[in-house]
Amino acid sequence: MRVGLGYDSHRFDSGRPLVLAGVSIPDSPGLSGHSDGDAIAHAVIDAVLGAAAAGDVGSHFPPSDDRWKDADSLDLLARAVGVIEERGFRVGNIDVAVICERPKIGPFSAEMRQNLARVLHVGTDRVSVKGKTNEGMGWTGSGEGLAVHAVALLEVGGGNEPAAG
Repeated sequence: MRVGLGYDSHRFDSGRPLVLAGVSIPDSPGLSGHSDGDAIAHAVIDAVLGAAAAGDVGSHFPPSDDRWKDADSLDLLARAVGVIEERGFRVGNIDVAVICERPKIGPFSAEMRQNLARVLHVGTDRVSVKGKTNEGMGWTGSGEGLAVHAVALLEVGGGNEPAAG
C-alpha cells in the first residue's frame, strides 16, 4: 500500500461558476485557475499521483499548456488514474477535507462522492468528502478562497506490478 497527500487552494472568482468534484454549486463565486478551478479534483490528483511517486498535477497538466485551459478537472483526474493504474496501482480509498466558510459542502457531498468514485473506479464507500470551516481565521476564514486537503491510499493491483525501488 502507498499513501499520498494532496493539497490545492484557489481564490474565489465571481466571473466563473463554482465546480467542486464535478458538481456545479449555485449562488457561489467560482475559483480562479487555468482549468475549471476544481480544487477537490486537483487535490485528489496530487494525492493519487503522489502515492504512486508519479509527479503532481502541474507536471502532468501544466498551466503553461493551452490544452488544459478551462479543462474539466474530472477528466484530468481520470488521466491521473490511468497513470497510476499503468504503474500497477488502484485506489483503495480517498479522504477529502474542503476548508471554507461558504459554500456549505454537506448538501453536495453525496454527489461529489459519486463523481469521484466513478472516476477513481471505486465504490462510494471508499470516498469521503467533508467540509470544514476555518472559524473565520485567515484567508479562507475571511472568504478570499478555499483550500482542499486530500489523502489517497493506493493498493497494488489493477495493472502491472509497481517497479521496485
